[in-house]
Amino acid sequence: MAEYAKIFKAYDIRGTVPDELDENVAEAVGAAFVRLTGALAVATVHDMRTSSVPLAEAFAHGAASQGADVLSGGLGSTDMLYYASGSLGVPGAMITASHNPAKYNGIKLCRQGARPVGAETGLAELRRMAENGVPAGHGAPGTCKAHDLLSGYAAHLKTLVDLSGIRPLTVAVDAGNGMAGHTVPKVFEDLPLKLVPLYFDLDGTFPNHEANPIDPKNLADLQQAVVSSSADIGLAFDGDADRCFVVDERGEIVSPSVLTALIAVAELAREPGATVIHNLITSRAVPEIVSAHGGIPVRTRVGHSFIKAEMASTGAIFGGEHSGHFYFRDFWFADSGMLAALHVLAALGSQDGPLSSLLSEYSRYQASGEINSEVSDQQAATERVRAAFAGRDGVSTDELDGLTVACDGGWWFNLRPSNTEPLLRLNVEAPDEATLTDVRDQVLRIVRGEAG
Repeated sequence: MAEYAKIFKAYDIRGTVPDELDENVAEAVGAAFVRLTGALAVATVHDMRTSSVPLAEAFAHGAASQGADVLSGGLGSTDMLYYASGSLGVPGAMITASHNPAKYNGIKLCRQGARPVGAETGLAELRRMAENGVPAGHGAPGTCKAHDLLSGYAAHLKTLVDLSGIRPLTVAVDAGNGMAGHTVPKVFEDLPLKLVPLYFDLDGTFPNHEANPIDPKNLADLQQAVVSSSADIGLAFDGDADRCFVVDERGEIVSPSVLTALIAVAELAREPGATVIHNLITSRAVPEIVSAHGGIPVRTRVGHSFIKAEMASTGAIFGGEHSGHFYFRDFWFADSGMLAALHVLAALGSQDGPLSSLLSEYSRYQASGEINSEVSDQQAATERVRAAFAGRDGVSTDELDGLTVACDGGWWFNLRPSNTEPLLRLNVEAPDEATLTDVRDQVLRIVRGEAG
């Protein structure tokens, strides 16, 4: 019997196939989703995993059993589902486990207009309905028809970014055997781009490396390809292609905070005075640059549900997360790795310098990246850190998400508990490497209970 409590997460449904997530679960979720939303039609898209087609078909069968027509988009990325939901005005389901290993699969859901479905916005209720069994639908079942989305998706993205007049660029792309191998060729069509493709074959077993570009080891092949092919830029996407990471012409990994600042400036040039959302582990440079360009920076907790909610409530034009998710008001407030990539290509192609020079003004501080520490008592460890830094001159704290400690005009760090594991996650930023190392090591010694 499926363990619904285990596979229903904060933002989606995810588990191993078939022992935790199988076709029966997918069918029950499809039926419950139609009951939850009252939808007359639902869009579905799936990734390249071997289990994705059967799960998508089962979800569609459940949805149709409740009288909803199913628009089956077939293979696609998660942001292609958002395009379908937004442009067609229907709720949708994406069958994917994103960057997780091959044995996993999952279901990402959105309401009409790509509005998110999370634990507090319907997912908990959906779980109860699916777990308890959805009654048979009244009336005739809905139909299931194939619906081509790729061409419309590619065309729509290119209406949101001005790519006219960009110079020819050589672009290395690591699709990680994921859905970018399906979407990139169509999106890049008719653009002055020479493509250097890595791992474009759709293969849900991920034979080359994990489709998780936030881990630097999974960018090594792209870094090498950029240098060996003298590419102007490298792009890496995760399994469902909703996140994008960038490598510059030297093979150096670009911080997502730097990309957030770059895209924010481009969006503010289009709409001066607009609001830009950033989460609290994004570089301090982001709000500084947004303010300098006349925008209004708004800081949020980590997590896409918080970003999307804040964007909707403020009407923000753009939002960025340090995890490589980028959100756009004109893309139904949803995230799109491909749209972020097009923004970077537009900025690079509209001037003559290399990417590293273009981005230098957006990179102001040294960052540690996220460092995890396993602890038995997250709260006790956090309190030890709070006590150690309390009362220091020029030091302030806040608890928007975990514990953030900042020194006036200098360093800051955030210490957050994991929601699923006995971990504390540390991010540190400082003006220079020496200060970064000192603050990082102080915090880690306290968290890990080390002497000295």
